[in-house]
Amino acid sequence: MKSVREGSCYVPGGVSGTFSSTPGTAGPWSTGAQHGGPPSGLLARAMEQRLGDGHLLARVSVDLLGPVPVGDLRVEVEVLRPGRRVSLLQATLYDVSAGRPCAEARGWALPRTEGGAGDGQSLPHSPDDGSERPLPESWSRGYVDHVEWRWIRGAVLEPGPAVVWMRSRVPLLPGEPLAGVPLLMTCVDSASGVSAALDPAEWSFMNTEITVHVLREPVGEWVCVSAETTLGPGSVGIATASVHDEKGLVARSTQALLVEPIPGGG
Repeated sequence: MKSVREGSCYVPGGVSGTFSSTPGTAGPWSTGAQHGGPPSGLLARAMEQRLGDGHLLARVSVDLLGPVPVGDLRVEVEVLRPGRRVSLLQATLYDVSAGRPCAEARGWALPRTEGGAGDGQSLPHSPDDGSERPLPESWSRGYVDHVEWRWIRGAVLEPGPAVVWMRSRVPLLPGEPLAGVPLLMTCVDSASGVSAALDPAEWSFMNTEITVHVLREPVGEWVCVSAETTLGPGSVGIATASVHDEKGLVARSTQALLVEPIPGGG
């Protein structure tokens, strides 16, 4: 039997734009439904391929229209607002067996240029400074075992803000390095879990969407997610994060959360 850390998140199908999901995409709440990270990365990859090399996806928003199954998927991309310098793209992910859209992403693309007014500031810590810490036993395995976690501050089982370096152990697709904005999207969706404000054995906190504003593409295999979750008086929560690489700030993200008690939890 292959290790859960081998392989890839998806395997290309026989038709262009189709993919078969591997068990490594499964999220913490169900073995049959994907974590939001891999499909977000897949949608960002599809928009980048349509876009070309001269532009950067400066804002990516993903709406999860329902559970993304660990099954066969299809991706379609269209340009909603064409432009020589600024354009808006949309990528839709379809559940092939159900014949329905299950996720939709929009990306604003701006020119990719060298230099500029901003400057980076390296972090005072690196993945080597972090440590492995336990993940909730109640979570389904899959995505969480395909990621290497190096905790700097906090942990999932320590409610509150947290900082963690993340690196995917597998690529999205076989033989294709996971890098840039697809890497960012695959990892930053974990912000709500990184900064869990409640006991994950008693509460679920699923995000229905994620919006990421990107300053530049991350460099290297690791990204550092500094996240915080704020809970409302009802079932709504917000997870926010700043994302760094070894050179400095890369992006900021927000997620709307559906916070509910797990029946029989605890």
